[in-house]
Amino acid sequence: MTPDEARALMREWTESEALRIHMESVAACMAAYAEKYVPSDALERDRWIVTGLLHDYDYERYPTEDDHPYRGLDHLRENTDVDEEILSAILGHAPYTNHPRETLMAKCLFAVDELAGFIVACCKVRPNGIADLAPKSVKKKLKDKAFAAAVSREHIKQGIEELGVDPTEHIQLCIDALRGEAECFGL
Repeated sequence: MTPDEARALMREWTESEALRIHMESVAACMAAYAEKYVPSDALERDRWIVTGLLHDYDYERYPTEDDHPYRGLDHLRENTDVDEEILSAILGHAPYTNHPRETLMAKCLFAVDELAGFIVACCKVRPNGIADLAPKSVKKKLKDKAFAAAVSREHIKQGIEELGVDPTEHIQLCIDALRGEAECFGL
């Protein structure tokens, strides 16, 4: 599946612009990590983007823990050529599935999912949006439990630990990825 095909499927299943932006922002962060870990492989980069675009594509239709991401994965298995590594990463992004995150792709998806949404929230309350956002500001907002309260700080911390990266560098990589797509995300 190409990123364009994944994007079309995501748009077909998701009407919410906020949820579409979330999946696009996760895809941008996944692309940045693909460039870091597999820099000379454009096809692999596309697979990582597809993973980001599809990780929540079924959430609007099936928002319960009994259904998401299982229903979307069933659809992908039956109707697309999405491979098992991508499917496993999508399954592992939801902690309640208890599916192990064994691949680098799966660890990256979990590590960027909550953080990407949090960074978008940070940008929306800043006069300059993402233009001058720094990791220090994101870390400060993470300490404010009332800000973007639905974002799990525990999952952000766990994702960074599982990926084995420096928190500041991880946040900066995600900021840079989103900054590159700022117009698309309204940031």
